[in-house]
Amino acid sequence: MSQTVIEHVLRRLKILGIKDVFGVPGDFSFGIDDAICTDPDLNWLGCSNELNAAFAADGYARIKGFAALATTFGVGELIALGGIAGSYTEHLPVFHLVGMPNLKTQRERRIVHHTLGNGEFDQFMKMAQPAVCASAILTPENAAAEMERLVTAAVTHRRPVYLAIPADCADAPLPETGFPAPAPAPASDPDTLAEAVDAMAEKLDRARTAAILPGYLITRLGCNAEAAALVEATGLPFATMLMDKTALDETHPQYLGIYDGRLMNPEIREFIEGCDCILNLGALWSDLNTGAFTANIDMGRMISIRHHAVRVGHAVFPGVEMRDALAALARKVRKKGLMAPKVHGLGEPQGSPDDRITPDYLFPRWEKFFRPGDLVVAETGTVSMGLGFARMPKGSTFLNQTLWASMGWSTPAAFGAAVAAPRRRTVLITGEGSHQFTIQEISQLCRYGLKPIVFCLNNQGYLIERLLCKDPMSCYNDIAQWNYHQFPGVFGCSDWFTARVSTNAELDAAMEKAETCGTGAYIEVMTDKMAASPLAQKLHEATQTLYGIK
Repeated sequence: MSQTVIEHVLRRLKILGIKDVFGVPGDFSFGIDDAICTDPDLNWLGCSNELNAAFAADGYARIKGFAALATTFGVGELIALGGIAGSYTEHLPVFHLVGMPNLKTQRERRIVHHTLGNGEFDQFMKMAQPAVCASAILTPENAAAEMERLVTAAVTHRRPVYLAIPADCADAPLPETGFPAPAPAPASDPDTLAEAVDAMAEKLDRARTAAILPGYLITRLGCNAEAAALVEATGLPFATMLMDKTALDETHPQYLGIYDGRLMNPEIREFIEGCDCILNLGALWSDLNTGAFTANIDMGRMISIRHHAVRVGHAVFPGVEMRDALAALARKVRKKGLMAPKVHGLGEPQGSPDDRITPDYLFPRWEKFFRPGDLVVAETGTVSMGLGFARMPKGSTFLNQTLWASMGWSTPAAFGAAVAAPRRRTVLITGEGSHQFTIQEISQLCRYGLKPIVFCLNNQGYLIERLLCKDPMSCYNDIAQWNYHQFPGVFGCSDWFTARVSTNAELDAAMEKAETCGTGAYIEVMTDKMAASPLAQKLHEATQTLYGIK
């Protein structure tokens, strides 16, 4: 019996390691949804809305490497597009499956629901073009070839792809004409690779002082082992920028801490910027990664190993894959022993038990709360800016959407990450302003038997916006005040431990209970309106460089 279009699509997704599909059903996508639900090797994970589903797929892809999302045509896919764009920005391959009206409806240009009422059916695919690396409308005649093209694009570029399936095509059988062989993985040109490695090794050998900046790309490409081997082979100290946190183990003896330009950690800045050579392993020179563009490294002193190319000073070597470059350089380079600043975390929590909670107590206390192997999902804004400088335990993973920086990302992303790694402890830390965007996804965590520990930092509004705008008390930074700690019960998480804490002693007691309760836990942390972490305060002082004013 021949495979149907949707069966073939799902088979290819399973080969990539995808076991779960996030989504929201719709009448045009029933063929897709039914096939997922009846496949014994796949789990359908229903979300509260399509944006949440896209964020959940984003979190899943950060752990598993690939993810899948299913929505209906028009209204559903456009709601998801903001999340898909974030995955594109941060190199996360998400397969977006869209159920379309049937081919007859499209040919006759009928006016049907979920459309713009103009008889056009490819407009939404066109809208998605900037946020995906490939797209196709699958029919029985083209499904086999097009699916291979889409998989190749996702694997090669590590970005989302868009595949729409008309309702009458999902269950249609494929022609029994054979299937194209999977495309080979991208490979380096041997001669260019050799030239690049020689140039990198020579530049490192000439340098009296050097350091490494491991970037997020090594995680996206699954090159962590190769990058760690290169760190060992060189003996060089390494630091990370915010987007790259936990790209390599922060308990490693060669780890320095976070490099954030002139804003934070002056001793790390002085060491990094004073080196003769910097080996950049896929780190991005973006605003929040460079301390509001205050990082000061001459590109002539930098070696950059990117996804498909290497740059040594001003010389570029195209057609070189990151994995190959890391492995070959580790075999070629000579070990150096260099004195460097010692890594330090956030120190001891500052304050007495009965004091109101402040950032000086809260962020160091969170650092002490983390355990080896934790998945820590931190919302963009003051939360991640404070936690970025915590020293993470061995085997832990720090997830943050630094570049796209969409409010509300963290709650559904924590759901997706927890699904991807159910045996690891998931700790979600979000501000209440962002939480209001996507708080419904707390219900999915308990619905699917997951037991995260959730902290909601309540500072009565959009604190990061207060710090960046002219008037911190502008009304647009105020939000409705909710009783956040009561939401788990409303969402069906009736056995969860919940608490609202305002003092250091209450926070400590709630943390101890959360670790031992055996269920999910939700802790609302109350702080003053302008209580911000040091980096968030520094950004307030650096708005001119952040926004390119001078």
